[in-house]
Amino acid sequence: MHAEDLKYKIALSLIPKVGHITAKKLVSYVGSFEGVFNETKGNLLKIPGIGSVLADLIVNTNVLPKAEEEVEFIKKNKIIPIFYLDKHYPERLKHCEDAPILIYTLGNIDLNSRKILSIVGTRKATTEGIVFCQKLIKDLKEREHNPIVVSGLAYGIDACAHQTALNSGLLTIAVLGHGLDIIYPASHKKLAKEIVKQGMLITDFPSKSIRDKNNFIKRNRIIAGLSDATIVIESGEKGGSLVTADIANSYNRDVFAVPGRISDVYSKGCNNLIKTNKASMLTSVEDLEYLLGWDPGKKNEESVQRELFVNLSEEEKIITEILKKHDELPIDSICVKCNMPTSKVSPVLLNLEFMGIVKTLPGKMYKLISPIYI
Repeated sequence: MHAEDLKYKIALSLIPKVGHITAKKLVSYVGSFEGVFNETKGNLLKIPGIGSVLADLIVNTNVLPKAEEEVEFIKKNKIIPIFYLDKHYPERLKHCEDAPILIYTLGNIDLNSRKILSIVGTRKATTEGIVFCQKLIKDLKEREHNPIVVSGLAYGIDACAHQTALNSGLLTIAVLGHGLDIIYPASHKKLAKEIVKQGMLITDFPSKSIRDKNNFIKRNRIIAGLSDATIVIESGEKGGSLVTADIANSYNRDVFAVPGRISDVYSKGCNNLIKTNKASMLTSVEDLEYLLGWDPGKKNEESVQRELFVNLSEEEKIITEILKKHDELPIDSICVKCNMPTSKVSPVLLNLEFMGIVKTLPGKMYKLISPIYI
């Protein structure tokens, strides 16, 4: 893509108060991205929905220097920008009225793949939620559906969905609520690097964007818009997962929720979605096959019974070997036996839990639950 053309496309997405719907309207009436910046106020006022205040903002905007900086950032970091008029722009997202005019991508993946599922949930996932997430994704792989798994790289269910997809050999997409110059949370930098190798990072925010709570809410429309269906595994009465579900419903996409006991805090959101007919109940992969019209996949019994083989880091190997020798251990004892500080052991244990290898017990006790060969 020509740098000058790219500059004007990026600049259009940076004009204050000009949302994605208005931006598309401007290009449609003016005829080009560059033309928007050269148009007179009088001609802009002739466009439906463009008032005097907005016309002044467009005419007097000073976003081109920032757009030039972004072009250099994109080149330096091998980021691929995709515009809503490009043939590689995801078709599912294109059908959403408020879809971004521009997305920044890092990785290599077909965004128009045959099967794409979004999996979201609470950041404070329970063991039951993590186990369900892992089983669902592994079942999708074993039954040869091989969907791309989309989520938001947050703690809890999001991270579990990404990591399990990677471990299962599936592609995964992380949709970010900030530019590609940072990764949030910072503890997921390693996970993000793995996703780039086996999927893609996507955002509609340029570099140096303010990390604002509302940005993470905005990115939920991309999570919902990229996929055939959105699955909510665990959620409280309020939360970003429920926002994603509402957006998916507004796009006429299928929404699924995993039910739980009425007394469970992180089942309330899912139970309410089901109760109010905003989501179909999801208890197994067969529910997805039936309601999405997917042919029942093949069930390889041998693959279900064989032990889990995973590539572990050196720290993960050390801690796993320690837990193999004991029924269960508190984190303090693990730190002593492996001669590592708590600040290093805690994220390793969390990652092992996401992979279904370790289970957290009351009192910060840890137990090996998955047989592995190292």
